[in-house]
Amino acid sequence: MKMNGSQILIQSLIDQGVDTIFGYPGGSVLNIYDALYEKSDEIRHVLTSHEQGAAHAADGYARSTGKTGVCLATSGPGATNLVTGIATAYMDSVPVVAITGNVSNDLLGRDSFQEVNIAGITMPITKHNFIVQRVEDLAATVRKAFVIANSGRKGPVLIDIPKDVTAAVTEYIPLPKYRIRKLPKVDEEKFEEAMNAIKAAKRPMIYSGGGIISAGATKELLSFSKHMDIPITTSMMGLSSVPYDYDLYLGMIGMHGTPVANYATLNTDLIIAIGARFSDRVAGNREEFGKNAKIIHFDIDASEISKNVHSDMAIVGDAKYILKHMIERMPETRHKEWTDTLKDFKKKLGLPKPKEGDAVDPRDLALTLHQIVGEDAIIVTDVGQHQMIIAQYYQFTRPRSFVSSCGLGTMGFGMGAAIGAKIANPKRPVVLVTGDGSFHMNMNELATAVSEKLPIVVLIFNNHVLGMVRQWQTLFYDHRYSNTTIDRATDYVKLSEAFGGKGLRIKTRYDIEPVMKEALSSDTVCVVDCWIDKDDCVYPIIPPGKGAKDIIIGN
Repeated sequence: MKMNGSQILIQSLIDQGVDTIFGYPGGSVLNIYDALYEKSDEIRHVLTSHEQGAAHAADGYARSTGKTGVCLATSGPGATNLVTGIATAYMDSVPVVAITGNVSNDLLGRDSFQEVNIAGITMPITKHNFIVQRVEDLAATVRKAFVIANSGRKGPVLIDIPKDVTAAVTEYIPLPKYRIRKLPKVDEEKFEEAMNAIKAAKRPMIYSGGGIISAGATKELLSFSKHMDIPITTSMMGLSSVPYDYDLYLGMIGMHGTPVANYATLNTDLIIAIGARFSDRVAGNREEFGKNAKIIHFDIDASEISKNVHSDMAIVGDAKYILKHMIERMPETRHKEWTDTLKDFKKKLGLPKPKEGDAVDPRDLALTLHQIVGEDAIIVTDVGQHQMIIAQYYQFTRPRSFVSSCGLGTMGFGMGAAIGAKIANPKRPVVLVTGDGSFHMNMNELATAVSEKLPIVVLIFNNHVLGMVRQWQTLFYDHRYSNTTIDRATDYVKLSEAFGGKGLRIKTRYDIEPVMKEALSSDTVCVVDCWIDKDDCVYPIIPPGKGAKDIIIGN
């Protein structure tokens, strides 16, 4: 069957299982949008307010489902507006296929209107990118993009298509849905070495990351922990991989991690890292991190081994496969003295409790939110103090229920990501927890949520400052508050109403429960303006460049 390039592109996406595209039209992609019109009954297009919102929506769609998110933008500024979203997905290993139009082949390299070398720009922040200069190559390229995005360590892939390619006609041959490339078999000798080290350990701990969720290995992780009686800590990316109420779960590790998780790193004799990076937020002092312990690193990406922290043993492979086979081949073990010590420590020194009084304490807000929305909810965050409060206090029990920019730390991520998560999971409650600083960056996506009739709850921690930066100025810059007081006059209730949504306000702790229940019952997007003290700080905190022994617990 003969088709033009645009028709081939859309049909190829459908063949790869795509049901939703997030995008914004423009001159170079007009042919593609015409093809979308023809297939509107098979593939949904969500018109965002800005291309950055489209990229974040594709990301939120992918994180909350495990499927590949797809976004589409025109050439020039349309394409460059995707860059932050692509970089966000890249840092957190999220499978996204970004499609951009470009000027026609004969106009490339001539500084044509809305021409930009988007492939060159995005090369450092994609797993791979393609420039499709022949229509005959288009279908195969789309399939390759999905294979690459989902194989090994997942991540974004970009396809750039000149306008003349979208109009050219050729014979279309359907290609089967992508299959993930198989990894090489695990080195048996290294496997035996790792198992012997685990058997010999007296005070082992597991440090798990987003790779556990990406591999669909949450059940295996829990089974391994129970089988070997080994406590678990997680990175922020690993949140929701372990039920909050699991008795051997120590919480998040690192800069804003729990006291017990960081205590464990100081006293363990074996760290088993699975699907996790040793970023500066986990190992602020690389020389001190786990210096009294051996480190075994299991990861799908060989480049992460000993990149930041030296690993004594390493296995490159799929987390699900590794955990499953270790359970099968290792006898049950108990570490009662070690686990009892950690449980006692956890009881004696937990996270700071919400303050008493009438004012809203963000910790109380996070705890109450969990009680109200239940285990089925998806919690999306922006970046700042609110992100850390949710990471510390929200009691996640279900995988893929936490969506946040952890690696790049992208303020403005949340609104687009919440839209993507809600469209992918229409029956699950979706709550965006954001700050007034983050929300202002991409609040235009409220229009998208209203247009798409998405009943998302947007909970704004409104303290009139850039809270996390101000906290650092408080602790490390002698209270020199340079440009962190934003104190805007924005009325978020009226703002939401102006976009066609609903607006509510929380002024005291007594407002939290009734207002949040009302917000969750709304049939449209509902913005909740929650007043927070500007001087409230997130504790614990390990100062940058320091180790777990330098933790500041707070009050």
